[in-house]
Amino acid sequence: MASDDIAQLADALSKTHVGDGELSYKGLGLKLDNAASVEELVREIEQYQGLRALRLEGNTVGVDAARAIAKALESKDQLQRCYWSDMFTGRLRSEIPTALRSLGSALMSAGARLTELDLSDNAFGPDGVKGIEQLLKSPSCHTLRELKLNNCGMGIGGGKILAEALIGCHRQSSAHGAPLRLRVFIAGRNRLENEGARALSRAFQLMGSLEEVHMPQNGINYAGVMALASAMRHNPELRVLNFNDNTFTKNGTLAMAQALRHLRNVQVINFGDCLVRSEGAIALAAVLREGLPILKELNLSFGEITQEAALVVAQAVTDKPHMEKVDLNGNCLGEEGCEALREAMENMDKGDVLASLSDDEGEPDEDDDDGDDDEEDDDDDDASDHCNEDDEEDGDILKENGIPRKEDSPEKPQSSAEVMSFLSCPSAEKLLQLGETRTDLRQQVDVSDPHKAADVFLKIASLYKEEPEIKTAVLGTIDAMLNKLLSASALQSYCFLSTLLVMIGLLKGEKKMKKVSLLPGQLLCLEHAVQQDYFPQHHASLLHTFISKNSETLKSCSSAGERLSSALEKKCHDQH
Repeated sequence: MASDDIAQLADALSKTHVGDGELSYKGLGLKLDNAASVEELVREIEQYQGLRALRLEGNTVGVDAARAIAKALESKDQLQRCYWSDMFTGRLRSEIPTALRSLGSALMSAGARLTELDLSDNAFGPDGVKGIEQLLKSPSCHTLRELKLNNCGMGIGGGKILAEALIGCHRQSSAHGAPLRLRVFIAGRNRLENEGARALSRAFQLMGSLEEVHMPQNGINYAGVMALASAMRHNPELRVLNFNDNTFTKNGTLAMAQALRHLRNVQVINFGDCLVRSEGAIALAAVLREGLPILKELNLSFGEITQEAALVVAQAVTDKPHMEKVDLNGNCLGEEGCEALREAMENMDKGDVLASLSDDEGEPDEDDDDGDDDEEDDDDDDASDHCNEDDEEDGDILKENGIPRKEDSPEKPQSSAEVMSFLSCPSAEKLLQLGETRTDLRQQVDVSDPHKAADVFLKIASLYKEEPEIKTAVLGTIDAMLNKLLSASALQSYCFLSTLLVMIGLLKGEKKMKKVSLLPGQLLCLEHAVQQDYFPQHHASLLHTFISKNSETLKSCSSAGERLSSALEKKCHDQH
């Protein structure tokens, strides 16, 4: 090594912070190629008594230099925190696993007990994960609390190796009576995709100790998101969920909403740029309304959310005393929608909480095709099952995404032939003939299947007439149905109402769905229902938001539409 290089290194080392158990070479830009280039550094490590943290980030370390550093670490049994991000700039990818193995072996030889390992911004790919695999499985990582692997290019293969290593670590640490309790996991920008996400979800579910999960920009779509959602619900101490810039669409968002119902400690939700869309936003609003008591930040930016759904979200944060930021930027509100949202937040004394709306995409084009996401019909036809109450998912990977298999679904009650005949071809005459067996129709309303529930509701409501006998039969049946549907969880009832709104053309659904020909009787049945005790104000507020913004859709039933709007306004006003 040239004498001037040695002098430069000595000068750089003289500026390092050494103290409080931490030895730092952070950001010095050192090019450490061989043993000679790290002589001073190695000497400082060897002479440092009680070394608990070592910062090597922002330098570039070659294989021989790593071996020399590793030799010095073999006696450092008190080392707990390794800040080794951005440590291999300009190195061949094939060198990195060898360097990592050397450093990992030294930690294991020393008997170190790590609490934090940061290897972010090292583009080592799947082979790099192999380089730390043995370390992660070893007793040195049984005590690990924070694992940071952001922007490492792990890919699907690396994600699977990492998952197996964490599972192995948990298994071995459990055998020693002190299970791995990882609290912070960071792995953004790693191209994990669905397979990597599924693999890691198994590890997350097993550990159950996570407090922060950051996995932005990983190319994960709804299938991987559903697996992760299933795992999240088994981590009750979760505070931060960051899945920014993945692709949730409806299925993924509903699964996450279901998971969030089980989590009481979440403070930050970042689902920005995740295509949660309007139906997903309404589902999340339901969870906001009934849970998440200490939420501070909600990011639903760039999600193709319309004005009405954004207003429903705004209404749901009213009673969140700790809320500091609601980000709905980059959605499809339009100028009037942005102003309406600002006004709504101001009226709730939450104006300072709303983030900028400067990148709003404007109102959606009415000609846009529905169902333009990548969800396959075969996987999606039971998407509504995310809203069920089934908690029998533990350990079953096939059910981890929240959709029960057909053979796991609860057995439906037997219904009379008359009821089935009525549902296949409804008529007022058949409804009257049912007599007391009309109560069986309530059994056909499955709260976990909002599409079928909405379909049955519309079929019965379409029979409405002012003729007393028919009117009484129809409204009695509607009351029984809605009493059941709206007394379910907020998530289930909001799923039903959003599906109903899609079917009658007041909300753009994610999938193509045949719109019903709206009849005055259907709106009159809703008008009646809104006035009943079983119809809560927040449900009325949801309906009112959409109906008041889409009055054109109800033009064909103008009188009935006006009566419904009036009933909704009165319900909302009475509660205020």
